Amino acid sequence: MKICVCVKHVPDTAATIKLAGDTAFDDADVKFISNPYDEFGIEEAVSIVEKEGGEVVIVTIGKEAATSTIRSAMAMGAHRAIHVKTDGQFLDSTLTARALKAVMEEDGLPDLIFTGKGSVDTESFQTQYRLAKSLGLPIVNEVSTLTLEGQKAIAQREIGGGEKQVLELGLPCVIGATKGLNEPRYPKFPDIMKAKKKEIKEMALSELGINEADAKVTMEKMEAVPERSGAKMIEGSVDDQVTELVRILKEEEKVI
Repeated sequence: MKICVCVKHVPDTAATIKLAGDTAFDDADVKFISNPYDEFGIEEAVSIVEKEGGEVVIVTIGKEAATSTIRSAMAMGAHRAIHVKTDGQFLDSTLTARALKAVMEEDGLPDLIFTGKGSVDTESFQTQYRLAKSLGLPIVNEVSTLTLEGQKAIAQREIGGGEKQVLELGLPCVIGATKGLNEPRYPKFPDIMKAKKKEIKEMALSELGINEADAKVTMEKMEAVPERSGAKMIEGSVDDQVTELVRILKEEEKVI
């Protein structure tokens, strides 16, 4: 079985981000990691192949520095990778999906495609749907349980309020992984060393006939999140506190 996992190179959620102009941030000293939700996809793909045989191929669309994220994914057990290099920090979901589709068609369509349920940087939650649509494949996102039975996948996802939905899809299909699907492994030192020798095929976005300038969605302006003001303590009886809280929310914060 051939499984492709789409992995994004993103800033660590604990990193301090400093803006550099209106449409970019200073990434010189920012720690980047694999998109956390993508790691559930990597783990699931590797686990499946360990049981059934085949190969796991990492596909990443990103800047030169994304190589470190790719190596991390390979240390988890992926066999090889394809890195489509871009220049900008942000690539809209339409072009990303086009690039992923072109890579997979050139490399040979997989039996199964994993993505994370979304990326923790832009959080557009669109790429996996656009990819599935372009390939004409079924998709289910936010999958927390997955079972493969022959040529079908049985996926379970939470739909809110504690309710769960079970869907059956024919292979190939696109699975958006989320927390609960598995527990991503922590690569051991020998695996990290082996990953350095694994193949990473590199290509430019232009080689796929895609120009970053053709993006349908562009970044207009980025703003830092305003610093939070100090906490306001409300005193008095419970009734007095509730009354004062409602007044503050209505008159000062204007949220109700």
